[in-house]
Amino acid sequence: MTLSALQASAYLHHLHLCSPVPQRLAEWYSKAMDMQSESLPGDLWLTTGPARQVLFSSGDAKKLGHAGFAVRDAESLKGLRERAEEMGISPQSIETPLFQPGAFEVTDPDGNGIFFGLAKSQPVKITKAIRGPIQHLTLATRDVQAIEDFYAGKLGFGVSDRVVNEHGKIMTCFMRGNHEHHNLACFYQDRQGVDHHSYEAGEWDTIRDWSDHFASQNIQLFWGPGRHGPGNNLFIFIEDPDGNWIEVSAELEVVHDRPVKIWPHQERTLNLWGRGVLRARE
Repeated sequence: MTLSALQASAYLHHLHLCSPVPQRLAEWYSKAMDMQSESLPGDLWLTTGPARQVLFSSGDAKKLGHAGFAVRDAESLKGLRERAEEMGISPQSIETPLFQPGAFEVTDPDGNGIFFGLAKSQPVKITKAIRGPIQHLTLATRDVQAIEDFYAGKLGFGVSDRVVNEHGKIMTCFMRGNHEHHNLACFYQDRQGVDHHSYEAGEWDTIRDWSDHFASQNIQLFWGPGRHGPGNNLFIFIEDPDGNWIEVSAELEVVHDRPVKIWPHQERTLNLWGRGVLRARE
C-alpha cells in the first residue's frame, strides 16, 4: 500500500549542510545552537543537541548536502517508498549514520537530496540545553511550482499556504508532512540551495532565552522578533559564518484539515509586526 508523506507523518529529523570549512562551521553551531560537535568518518562533522542534529561536509556554502525526514514506523517507510516508485522518482537505498537501515533517497528537480528513514535513538549528553528541536527547511529555487509539484504532487506533502504576486506567480509554498503548518517550504530566488532552516522554541519565553544565549555569544539578531503571516509563528533570525540563515520560531500553527490559504507577496505577509525580508521583488 502506498502512503503519502503526510500519511507517513514525515518530520524534519536532521540536515546536512555543505561548507568551505566544515569543522569551523560545526564548532560555531556547537556554541551558537547549544550543541556538541564531533568528527565522523568520511570527513563529516556532526553537531547534536536535544532533538536537533546537523551534519557538515566540504562543499559550497548554502548548498544542501541532504535533508533527512523521519517517518512514523517501518510500514510508513515502506508505503512512502512504494509511492515514490509509483511516481517514477527512483528512490535509492542509502546508508546514513542518523537513520536505521532501510532508508532511501530521492532527488528533487533542483538536485537536492532528500532522505527518508527511521530515526535512530539519540544519545544526548547535554542535559541543560535550550529547547529547540530542528523543525523546518526552506529551499531557495528558481521554480517554486516544480518544487511544489515534486514534494506535494509526487511525495504527498500537504500544501498549507502559498504566497502569490500580483501577476499570479507563486513566490512561496509552505508544505507539511504532519500536523505542523510547514516543515518544508520554498522561496523563489535567482539561485538554488538553502534559504534557511528553523528550530522550534515552543513558546515566547524560550525565544527570549535563545536571544539571551545569542547575546552571550556576541551574535546579533538580524531580523525579528516578529510574527509571520503564514503559520502565524513568532520568530527571530541569525546568520552563520557561511551566510546561512537560522530561524528560531515558536507557536507555529497546527493544521489538520483546511483549505490552502493564499497570501499577497508583500512585506506584511512575512512579518505582521514590522519589516519583512523579501527574497525577490519580481
